Amino acid sequence: MQLQDKIIVITGAASGIGRAMALRFADENPRAIICADIDCDGATATASEINGHARRVDVSCEADMADLIAWVENSIGPIDLFCSNAGILTPGGVDTANQDWQRIWDINVMAHVWAARHLIPRMASRGGGYLLNTASAAGLLNQVGSAPYGVTKHAAVGLAEWLAMTHADDGIKLSVLCPQAVHSEMTRGHEDGVASIDGIIDAAEVANACVQAIHSETFLILPHPQVADYLRGKAENYEKWIGGMTKLNRKYEGKF
Repeated sequence: MQLQDKIIVITGAASGIGRAMALRFADENPRAIICADIDCDGATATASEINGHARRVDVSCEADMADLIAWVENSIGPIDLFCSNAGILTPGGVDTANQDWQRIWDINVMAHVWAARHLIPRMASRGGGYLLNTASAAGLLNQVGSAPYGVTKHAAVGLAEWLAMTHADDGIKLSVLCPQAVHSEMTRGHEDGVASIDGIIDAAEVANACVQAIHSETFLILPHPQVADYLRGKAENYEKWIGGMTKLNRKYEGKF
């Protein structure tokens, strides 16, 4: 899909990958870019750089997601590309408090569910549309030091797969973004963490990879190409992969 003259919505657009997406997508001459974030000042700052629109949205609230979609469709026009990008990292294991599990579940998984629930019927009725869901390499591999992050990102990838295979005949295209470490608020202070083992890349590189994937309508976006090799190794020998991840856990235990 080409982005020229398209209406694009990006959640988590105040900083990090979301902000980089907005700046990069603007180079493609879309009709409009809507920058959504719980940080309204940050979303407004991003929007002001690209002559876009800003909207305060709490992605952990279904009503906010539904209102965002309805507002854009009624006030600006039909959404062509929805980037469900907002996400959080919660360190800890299975002993993480229930409320923290629920919060990361709502933001990292249910926000994608709610976007699809309220947008896919609209897109399908007019012949199609495009969803770009931000997950993580942790959704294909896992996350040392954070069970909530690894679990929710696996769920995000699984949902993206299901949506892609279920709604392809409705004209819905979907890409799922699975980077390792990216310079952002999420990685600030964790520059020597396990996710940075293959290097921390700039968010602008991730945004470029997203544009290329959307143009070619590629499902899996891997800004760190090494992840494909790790995934193949996991599939070929799960026991060896678990052993390797166990060693990695010993090395980095306590850093997240």
